[in-house]
Amino acid sequence: MSAMESVLIVVMGVSGTGKSTLGTALAASLHMPYIDGDDLHPRSNVNKMAAGRPLTDADREPWLHAIRNTAERLVADQSVSGPARGDVAKGTETGSPTPHASGVVVACSALRRAYRDILRGFDVGAGGADPDAQGARTVLPTYFVFIDGSREVLLERMLKRNGHFMKATMLDSQLTTLEDPRSEEGVVVLSVQDTTQTQVEKAVGALKAFRQGYKDDHVDD
Repeated sequence: MSAMESVLIVVMGVSGTGKSTLGTALAASLHMPYIDGDDLHPRSNVNKMAAGRPLTDADREPWLHAIRNTAERLVADQSVSGPARGDVAKGTETGSPTPHASGVVVACSALRRAYRDILRGFDVGAGGADPDAQGARTVLPTYFVFIDGSREVLLERMLKRNGHFMKATMLDSQLTTLEDPRSEEGVVVLSVQDTTQTQVEKAVGALKAFRQGYKDDHVDD
């Protein structure tokens, strides 16, 4: 990524795709802090999911705003104290320091377009997102890395997980909720069956291309 230009990168997909694994590795590669969106769920959401009950939009909206606000705060801190240290927001080291990185990597399911638009910083109402509405925040360009995979592969991966509050029985609910992001701008699509290293390499290459396109579009701003 280019020097000193802040971005928010959201690693998205249903449960079992390896968002946390890729998010941590991508943050280390880009020397950016990493946020696991699951850590920002209120206890009520965690309890609901642990009981096998899917979240509603009312449950998700404040959580999504919390993720965006946390990312913006971290970027603002970088502008004061210097670029990212390549560590997890909670303090776990994931990469070496660099004077050229600015931004945040987040792991978040972001299943619906409306959820992604909240993460983009747009005002979202009953009619969906309005990027031109007063209050829409576009100062932090946001890109999505979508990890895609078949139900069979995802179910097998979920059944092997221990200690996670998401239940394998909720996979079908998430797949039903998922609105494919491929038609949206700034989305990288990766295969869940690729190695983490391959995913990182593909994501970094695509993100650099997106970022260059953004710079070209805003050269006179």
